[in-house]
Amino acid sequence: MTDTAGRDVAYRSFRFPADLHLGTATGLRGTDRGLVLDGGADRGSHRRPDGRVRRYAAGSWTSPPVPTGFGVREVVPSWTADTPGDGWLRIELRGWHDGAPATRWYVLAEWAADDHAVRRTSIPGQRDAVATVDTDTLVLSTTATGWQLRVTLLRPDDAVAGPVLRTVGAVATGPASPPYDGCPAPGGADTPGPAWGTVLDVPRYSQRVHADTHPQWAGGGDSWCSPTCTSMVLAYWGAEPAPERYAWVTPPDPRPVVVHAARHCFDHAYAGTGNWPFNTAYAGVHGMDAFVTRLRSLTEAEAFVAAGVPLIVSASFRAGEVPGLDYDTAGHLVVLVGFTAGGDPVLNDPYAPDDEGVRRIVGRHAFARAWQSGSGGVAYVVRPPEVPLPVPPAQANW
Repeated sequence: MTDTAGRDVAYRSFRFPADLHLGTATGLRGTDRGLVLDGGADRGSHRRPDGRVRRYAAGSWTSPPVPTGFGVREVVPSWTADTPGDGWLRIELRGWHDGAPATRWYVLAEWAADDHAVRRTSIPGQRDAVATVDTDTLVLSTTATGWQLRVTLLRPDDAVAGPVLRTVGAVATGPASPPYDGCPAPGGADTPGPAWGTVLDVPRYSQRVHADTHPQWAGGGDSWCSPTCTSMVLAYWGAEPAPERYAWVTPPDPRPVVVHAARHCFDHAYAGTGNWPFNTAYAGVHGMDAFVTRLRSLTEAEAFVAAGVPLIVSASFRAGEVPGLDYDTAGHLVVLVGFTAGGDPVLNDPYAPDDEGVRRIVGRHAFARAWQSGSGGVAYVVRPPEVPLPVPPAQANW
């Protein structure tokens, strides 16, 4: 038996302008860049993420209901967009079942690429009898077999440039699989996979070289695993921000691009840099096609490495549970850069004292357990639009 079975997972995305007609647009039009506000956009007063009211031009796109074919427990959205001219986006989700909404709309994010005008934030305190918003995840406690998404683009009424939405989508997952019991191993394949013996040349960045610096963003580098990983993958694709974009980083820093990423992934309500879709949206600002999904196993992950695409994955473990990782974490991001000839994962783990210590080889079965049990197999997929993804499985999760 292979390790491809497990939790129900389905990902669906919409790309613009090609998919504009699939949903309902109000005040938006398609261009070769994506969806933008048009002359029919609503112009009125809107409450900003910081609570202040300002006049904005606003338009929205609502997706069609997306059936999953299974009972949905969690939905995580992600998107790529630009927000010049002090513009911003609001991302909303709701559950769907039997041809009708199963929940009300919940706000999953109020987001801007920069933070000089609008503080990007998740929205805490959204909880009722049928659903809860857990930072970047809509958790459903009612019967739902699908989801629907709505994106609102907002531009200050006196601004010329406004937001551009290129992609939006979501990954839905069913109830968690039974706890991993070691047989069969989720991540342990019967035969060598296509990426065994392949290690991608992803640069090695340590988050800990930034410890005790820039504490205004989640306390400093010791908590910057997610933006550090995102920076490594951007560097792999040659897509890091240009020096003039991080010239503001003072005092001098060993790697200012990581400070730039930490600031621009920071979630002001969560008070951290680990909001999953905020990291993929940051990659999107740098020209990447990026999204959050969940993979069922390391066998699925191997297909990406074989295609030349490193993955950023989220795991949790205690010291000693994963050979090669000697610390405790309730949630940590690493870059899966390849596999040994025997199938063990090769990681760029930013939680190292210096760049040299970032590369680690870990036990396959133990790491698969920490990844699947810790986050349900969360992965950031980040690559240039022209780089093809591997062929997805029948229940498509990418």
